Amino acid sequence: MKYGAMLATAAVGAIALGCGTRVMIPPRIDLTQHEIVGVLEFTASSEGDLGPYATRRFIDVARRDQGLVRITDLGSQTKALQDVGRPRLDAAAIQALGERNGVQTLFAGQLEISDVRPVVRIDPGLLRSSVAADVDATLSVQLIETASGASLWSGSARTTRRVGHVRILGGGDFAFDAEDPNRAYADLVEALVYQVTRDFRASWERR
Repeated sequence: MKYGAMLATAAVGAIALGCGTRVMIPPRIDLTQHEIVGVLEFTASSEGDLGPYATRRFIDVARRDQGLVRITDLGSQTKALQDVGRPRLDAAAIQALGERNGVQTLFAGQLEISDVRPVVRIDPGLLRSSVAADVDATLSVQLIETASGASLWSGSARTTRRVGHVRILGGGDFAFDAEDPNRAYADLVEALVYQVTRDFRASWERR
C-alpha cells in the first residue's frame, strides 16, 4: 500500500472511532428518591444578595436533569432555626425542620469568599481608572436526611475569578457592589455551581 493510501486509511479509521454512538449517563444521584427535598438558603461570607442567588442557581442546575422533583424553599437558615426554636443547625434542628416542613431531606450550603486581591488599572494620562478584584471562593453543600441528621451527600468546589464593580472606601479600603450579584458574581457562582452539581447532572460519553 502506498504511503498516501495508508494515511487515508488511518484517517478514515480515526473518523470512524470518533463517530461512535453518544450515550447519556444518568445522574449519579436521583433526587426523586429523597423527596420531598427542602432547601435552606445558603449562607455567604459576603454582603448583599449573593447567598440567595447562589442557592437559586444551585437548585436550577441540580434539578435540570432530574425530571420532576418536589423541592420546597425553607428560607434563610436564621429564620428557619427561629421557627423551630433551635440555636444552631444540629441534628435536633434538622429533625425539627423536617417535621415542621414535611421534608425527608434538605440541602444546606455555605459560600465562602476570601483572599480578595484588588486590581487597579489607570489609563495613560490618568483620565480613567478601573477597580476589579481577584477572588478565591469556595462553595460547600450537603444533602442531609432529616430523620437522622446524617449527611447523605456532600460536595465542594473552589475557584478563582476576577470580578468588577468594586467600590473604593475611605482609608483605602474597598468593598464589592453586591446589590446586583448577577452582574458582579455571575461567572464566579456559575463556575462553583457547575462543579458542585456534577453528581446531579447527566453526562454523555461516546461508545
